[in-house]
Amino acid sequence: MRAPEFWNHKYGREAAPFIRTALSPLAWLYGRATARRIATTTPYDPGIPVISVGNASVGGTGKTPVTAYLLESLNRMGIRAHGLSRGYGGREKGPIIVQAKHSYKDVGDEPLLLARYGPVWIAAGRDDGARAAAARDAQVIIMDDGHQNPLLKKTLSLLVVDAEIGFGNGRVFPAGPLREPIAAALSRTDAVILMKPEPEFETGADLMSLLKGLPVIAAHLVATAPLPKGKLFAFAGIGRPNKFFDALMRAGGEVVEGLRYANHYAYKDTDLKNLLELSKEYGAHLVTTEKDYVRIPKGFQKHITPWPVAVVFEDELTLRRILHPIVAAVTE
Repeated sequence: MRAPEFWNHKYGREAAPFIRTALSPLAWLYGRATARRIATTTPYDPGIPVISVGNASVGGTGKTPVTAYLLESLNRMGIRAHGLSRGYGGREKGPIIVQAKHSYKDVGDEPLLLARYGPVWIAAGRDDGARAAAARDAQVIIMDDGHQNPLLKKTLSLLVVDAEIGFGNGRVFPAGPLREPIAAALSRTDAVILMKPEPEFETGADLMSLLKGLPVIAAHLVATAPLPKGKLFAFAGIGRPNKFFDALMRAGGEVVEGLRYANHYAYKDTDLKNLLELSKEYGAHLVTTEKDYVRIPKGFQKHITPWPVAVVFEDELTLRRILHPIVAAVTE
């Protein structure tokens, strides 16, 4: 789905107060169902540490790059870290390990990206996925998008928060972007990864007040490949496409157009032919995110440039201190 603009605003006409009020009963039911599921589920302990990387909101906050960083870093340290994902949008229910033969239609787009950094499991039931990973000698499980999933006992819960929009209008879905009330999400959080649009960004005092009492580690995304020279025709089907377009312009890209698609959108041939025609009219290069690129048929990929990014932590030492008990436990 494409996030409505009023999710990002608390006040004024942009906040769409009448729509928000009309949706409040549904939001209450949604939040209540989430709380009940968490309260009544006994989590499975796989016998190895579980690091959960999640968010409180529907849509993109940058948790996939954080998960990739942890998966790669731990494996570089000689720790057998395995990723665990639901495989949103894929047809496989698992538990299965992502392999080169799989496409996004099998396992979803995010697991394909994560599998570049270490073994990644797909499982509709995260407890089943954890059993499979532990049986394959995993020492640590990194659970992607796991904050509201109660099936696994978590050793460390990291909440990724977008520094620019915070928790949006503060309302629960569908009246707002939240999967559960802010207080509930923060009560199960061990540390916050605050994802900034750029290093110089000043996070608002209101958001920092909400996060008071928790370790907060600022981070931002950096490109790992140069942009094509000349005009750029950008498109994206992620949680917040405008975030991608803004990043391109901050990097010096001459973005002549930006087309938004729904999150995890499955591109059809007609979509891509239209994009190719439009980009030719502008005399521009087609550019998109890595997550979108893996959803594009191979016949079209040669005409499109993916723009890969990686996360940089402004206080990596604090992150390593938070991870130290887990690292120490599995390396003793």
